[in-house]
Amino acid sequence: MIDILLYAAGIAIVLIGIALSIGLHEIGHLIPAKIFGVRVNQYMIGFGPTVKSWTRGDTEYGVKAIPLGGYILMTGMYPPESKPYRGPFASWIRDARQQVRQGIEPSDENRQFYKLSAPKKLTIMLGGPLMNLILGMLLILLALSGVGTMQSTMSVNKVYECIEADTAGNCPSGSPVSPAIAAGLLPGDIVNQVNGKPVLSWTEVIAGLNKNQTSQSMLGIVRDGANITLAITPSFIETQVFLDSGAAALDAAGNKVTELRPILGIQLGSEMTPLSIGESVSFSLTATGGMLAFVADLPQQVYKVAASTFGGTDRDPNGAVSILGVGQLAGELTAADIGVEAKLASLLLLIGSLNLALFVFNMIPLLPLDGGHVLGALYESAKRRSWVLFGKSDPGPIDTAKALPIAYAVWMLLIATGLILILADLVNPITLG
Repeated sequence: MIDILLYAAGIAIVLIGIALSIGLHEIGHLIPAKIFGVRVNQYMIGFGPTVKSWTRGDTEYGVKAIPLGGYILMTGMYPPESKPYRGPFASWIRDARQQVRQGIEPSDENRQFYKLSAPKKLTIMLGGPLMNLILGMLLILLALSGVGTMQSTMSVNKVYECIEADTAGNCPSGSPVSPAIAAGLLPGDIVNQVNGKPVLSWTEVIAGLNKNQTSQSMLGIVRDGANITLAITPSFIETQVFLDSGAAALDAAGNKVTELRPILGIQLGSEMTPLSIGESVSFSLTATGGMLAFVADLPQQVYKVAASTFGGTDRDPNGAVSILGVGQLAGELTAADIGVEAKLASLLLLIGSLNLALFVFNMIPLLPLDGGHVLGALYESAKRRSWVLFGKSDPGPIDTAKALPIAYAVWMLLIATGLILILADLVNPITLG
């Protein structure tokens, strides 16, 4: 029963985090819009039927039933039609323009979005994604530098009978004893020297043992307050090298890099250790770059998810998930047998990463995403400057209504992608175990 409650709590926490992230994203649009004098008709969190709303000044603020998105409605997103458009989807564009421009009052003449300068349009449209970027980095900073990450200590937590032991500690028949057993290491021993040289991290222990791959090493430990030296002969096993980002290290030819590493047959203790602010910021920047690469590869990711789901194979644990999958992962985190601090840090990292994903995703230069409006503002600025440069009269603002067929196509693609990922999370979910 407790596990179920913890699981539900994890889902609730991440849903609240997503709703707040979306709300702050829309505030990133709302504030500059109001500063520049645009009339904002609505500020809404969610979609579907309105649960609660209230009006302050010109704006109706509210919460809708499905908290999976949000929006603000600004007056005059599309300009009046300058000349009849007779191209494809003309009726769609005409109907959308009429819907957006209905209710415009004489007092709104200079309070319409389309009349803003390109830099002001850019500021409004970039405000939302930048809010997610800042929030994501702050949450990751809080998780890594405020709470910390689980780091190995120099204390021996468990000694295995053999180096081939399974997760339960059972050894295959006839397995030789582990180097740790042969040397006399015990749980609670604290390693502080290798071959007479003081060590402060396990990386230094490995480096010291690597220097003596063909002979015994002397391991200095503290046991019950007394300094003891043990002779130990590690088993050296070729293992794959990974970068700090978690990716496999490759050589110039693209082959995986391996190295010999000493195996003692022990499990180290661990504790939550805060990282420096510089390390956390570096992690955030690396994560943002990784998210950019992930979104660029999203079609391939969705294909892999579909192939694994319909093919009956296991999902890639680092692959794409829907909001349902995010909730499942959050539930597993809060129900996992780890400390409260580790759960808190993991949830903060999860919500922080979602904000980085919102930033990157919304910067895709396609309508109806913010990046599409950013691209439109940049095109408008370039067009106006070039016309002035060649002595032509100002062409006026661009008409983004004509790009609505692209926006509709993108919406359909996003809906299809969401349905595929939700189905995969229902029938072939990713698990932490």
